[in-house]
Amino acid sequence: MAVPKKRVSHSRTNMRRSINDRLTAVQTVPCPECGEPKLPHHACMSCGKYKNEQAIEVKDSNK
Repeated sequence: MAVPKKRVSHSRTNMRRSINDRLTAVQTVPCPECGEPKLPHHACMSCGKYKNEQAIEVKDSNK
């Protein structure tokens, strides 16, 4: 069975681990109706449409 000859320091362990802990940016696509950024495969939160159909009712925030 293979056994390491030297101890791996905390610094090296943390550097190796930190590669996988980085966050990735949220991907957005423009809404085809209003042009606002939205998540892919989700209804647009500004106009409420998904695949050119009204999916959700959007309340007016100005009132």
